[in-house]
Amino acid sequence: MKNTMSILRIIAFAILITFALVGCSSQSSNNEKEEKGSASSTDSQYPISIKHAFGETVIESKPERVVTISWGNQDIPLSLGVIPVGFSAANYGVQDDSGMLPWTAEKLEELGEENPNIFQDTDGLDYEAISDANPDVILAAYSGITQEEYELLSEIAPVVAYQTSPWVTSWREQVLYNSMGMGMKKEGEKLIADTEKLIAEKVEEHPEFMGKKAAFVSISPADLSKFYIYSPDDPRGEFLTELGMEYPENISNQIDEGSFYLEVSAENADILNDAEILVSYGDENTLKALQDDPILGKIPAIERGSVVIIGDNTPLAAAGTPTPLSIEYTIDEYVTLLSEAVSKLEENEK
Repeated sequence: MKNTMSILRIIAFAILITFALVGCSSQSSNNEKEEKGSASSTDSQYPISIKHAFGETVIESKPERVVTISWGNQDIPLSLGVIPVGFSAANYGVQDDSGMLPWTAEKLEELGEENPNIFQDTDGLDYEAISDANPDVILAAYSGITQEEYELLSEIAPVVAYQTSPWVTSWREQVLYNSMGMGMKKEGEKLIADTEKLIAEKVEEHPEFMGKKAAFVSISPADLSKFYIYSPDDPRGEFLTELGMEYPENISNQIDEGSFYLEVSAENADILNDAEILVSYGDENTLKALQDDPILGKIPAIERGSVVIIGDNTPLAAAGTPTPLSIEYTIDEYVTLLSEAVSKLEENEK
């Protein structure tokens, strides 16, 4: 735990860079959660060193109090039976005012936590609340934190950051490096293996997916002058390949390494011509709007309707950047929608 002067320096600097300092959890609440949030493992030797995009983090002893920030990282300790003493609110796909996606809330209930400490940090990291949680480690393997944010967080506790670039961490890397930061690498590896087994079972049930060319895009009927294609390194694109599909080579070749998306003008929409299946966010009117567009409507996948439209701001949409908990919760719904899209493709080929 850092001394009072160190914390004051953090808060003062955070004010200068306009981050909001709002809300804090009580010390008594932290004490109640300390035992629940204890990370346990028998295989780790300390100190643990974890290299990442900002250098190297050294964890001197087994973390007892785990904090997570940014998207989905809280699901890793929860999957391993550890309740974080603080984590970031989900800002997409939440259907109530809990700040939690259903699989996170379900797991917390299973573990007996009725009052989780949730950071309201959508407008910037809440350094005061994070510090008040008294973490021994801060997990952020899937995030977009900057060098400056990393340095500020490191004044509070050791930080497990992403490996190379913001927002391109696969769910496997998210599990591996967050579990390493908790001193639970072996448990993390087992979680990866168990999740891979679940995915493999679903792939076996859907042989029609194998080899189909697919891409995950974001096309909004509100502005059809441009759209976005997520890279095969982005968790959304990568998960399609895990289900047996292939990213069109002409798309992969045009996305810069380390980038998680490509912005495309409508006049270049033919980049999608090789994709047999498209996945996008939207609603019940999205596909017709795309089919009625004089340019996008000529894309073969859109024209024949072999498009998966995932309801915007729904749990399934939020699961596009998956964690083991979200995969287990949504995979049946997702593969059903993909199978329907493949059926339209196969009907057209007859």
